[in-house]
Amino acid sequence: MRVIAGTYRSRPLRSLPGLDLRPTSDRLRETLFNVLTAGNPSALEGTVWIDLYAGTGAVGIEALSRGAVMVHFVESSAKAAELVNKNLRSLGASNFEVLEQDAVRALRMLEARKIMSDVVFFDPPYRMEEAYKLTLETLAESVLLKPQGMAIAEHDKRFDPGEEFGQLRRFRKLEQGDSALSFYRNV
Repeated sequence: MRVIAGTYRSRPLRSLPGLDLRPTSDRLRETLFNVLTAGNPSALEGTVWIDLYAGTGAVGIEALSRGAVMVHFVESSAKAAELVNKNLRSLGASNFEVLEQDAVRALRMLEARKIMSDVVFFDPPYRMEEAYKLTLETLAESVLLKPQGMAIAEHDKRFDPGEEFGQLRRFRKLEQGDSALSFYRNV
């Protein structure tokens, strides 16, 4: 696993064997960031991200590498949270925080701190289907997303996390291999 583009391009990222980690594949991550930049490599400069169920931190690290000014990594597993910190330290990254807590609790805490994000990315273990609904409902009830911000869920392509949650509606779905990305925006 490696950083695909930007400041930390080609730098390796560590993972942990045996944990319930399923890092977003390099190929799917590349597809995600190609969609987000859509031919404009500087499209992510100055953005704020929340990377829920961060695992190795690969998606948030890719965002930092491509110009995000802040990434809030959220991971409930102590071992995985330490792994995110190790990966960030190995890159000499700055402008991040790692929150070792439950995703919904972290979202509420970030909202209380008046954090507003351009992108909330989340990919809980695929077996945790209820986590998708809880996360999307929490986001729909919050003011965490900037007006043009989006939530992006990585999920098993055989599972549909849902079309709408309050004002949050899916506007795009991409499938690649066994995985899919669902993109949501407030309407």
